[in-house]
Amino acid sequence: MPGQVHKHHRVAKVLAEEIRAGVHADGSRLPGEHALRERFGVSRTTVRQALGVLGEQGLIQTHAGIGSLVTFDGRALDQRLGWTKALDDQGTRLTADILRFERITDPELAEELGTADDGFIALDRVRRLPDGVGVSLERSRVPAVPALADLPERGLVEGSLNRTLLAAGRVSESSEAWLSVTGLDAADAALIGRPADAPFIRLAQVFRDADSEVVEHVTSLLDPSRFQLHVQTGRGGPS
Repeated sequence: MPGQVHKHHRVAKVLAEEIRAGVHADGSRLPGEHALRERFGVSRTTVRQALGVLGEQGLIQTHAGIGSLVTFDGRALDQRLGWTKALDDQGTRLTADILRFERITDPELAEELGTADDGFIALDRVRRLPDGVGVSLERSRVPAVPALADLPERGLVEGSLNRTLLAAGRVSESSEAWLSVTGLDAADAALIGRPADAPFIRLAQVFRDADSEVVEHVTSLLDPSRFQLHVQTGRGGPS
């Protein structure tokens, strides 16, 4: 049995490193048990034990009929609610100020994303250091599907938009991102508490489910001294 224990901890270690590196996005499904068995050359029991370890570490949640969903949100530059946890783990405490949380209509965004309805839930937040200086400004737009139509009234699950989406069955399977560096305009600088024209990273992301329907559109402005981009590709290089 010691070999079996070694195997499942090895599998868990590899998957945990991939999750933390961003290979498996927060809210996405891990490959199924059969795929993991084939990949690592281990038994079904070993795979299930490894998934149990990841669950204990807070990296995944397993749901009957859905599979194992990644719930780790401490990666830099790739997740919607993970930056507070990531910086907190490094000894940097952040608070989040909600600037806007309401249902809106945005025909231009609906056309850009290709959504059938122009109703969205808008959630804007600034994350700040203890001295009040902002390190990020995030503007999330979530299609106001029936399960989320009253979200501003009932609030987020555990204060997390991502967990709220998972609870509503809105599971991200893929994402697309656009990254640039920009100077803060006067309005955003005032919200964040930084000088106008201060260089910030601008990250725009679209998350889609298995049917390519939009789960979330989020645009973030990030302090480059606090965030970094990690890119990992396969043999073919970036696509």
